[in-house]
Amino acid sequence: MPSETLTPEHILEATEDVLRRYGPAKATVVDVARVLGVSHGSVYRHFPSKAALHAAVAARWLDRTEEALEAVAGAEGPADVRLRRWLAVLFDTKRRKAHDDPEMFATYMALIGESGPAIRAGSESGSATVAGVVARHVAELRGQLALILEDGVRQGVLAVPPAVAAGDAEGAAVAQAARRSVEGAAGAVFDATRRFHDPAFAPGWREPGVEAEFALLVDVVVRGLRP
Repeated sequence: MPSETLTPEHILEATEDVLRRYGPAKATVVDVARVLGVSHGSVYRHFPSKAALHAAVAARWLDRTEEALEAVAGAEGPADVRLRRWLAVLFDTKRRKAHDDPEMFATYMALIGESGPAIRAGSESGSATVAGVVARHVAELRGQLALILEDGVRQGVLAVPPAVAAGDAEGAAVAQAARRSVEGAAGAVFDATRRFHDPAFAPGWREPGVEAEFALLVDVVVRGLRP
């Protein structure tokens, strides 16, 4: 492939193939360049390092999940119904990734493992690292949940615990407190359902009865948010 026709998308597609074949520990930028028929310097013109390339692959992988969920979060209709649907789509999307593309899922888990300390510390180290990509992904999902909850409060079908406004609880302070309460509730819902979307729990996603357990948990969560 002539270097002038090389695009980031071409590179990422080739990188996924190489990662599936060799795994992140053994795959190199030279391997990616060889698949594309270009020099490794051509790849580096788009991605300055192997770490940046890995981060872009992780972002591409996670963006597909975000797109599916964004359609649910931004839809019209009762927010409590959308909340159930959003959680179901999240679980189904993550589970299909683990089942339908096990090599890439294993690669993604390995990349997370390499960035584990930074992720556990809540690093916001930017899109050039896997830790930064994962942090952005989690923030995006929590933001979508907050949007649904905010709509639910407005519609009167959901309620969230109040947050205390600092100082004089007037005007902007009240609005800020309301926003904090919604964001806090969104984080609580995300954490409460972690077993059904955190890749660390993937081995249990195909166990008998897991759908019933998921449905029960979602029912408890939604009922707990009713006014």
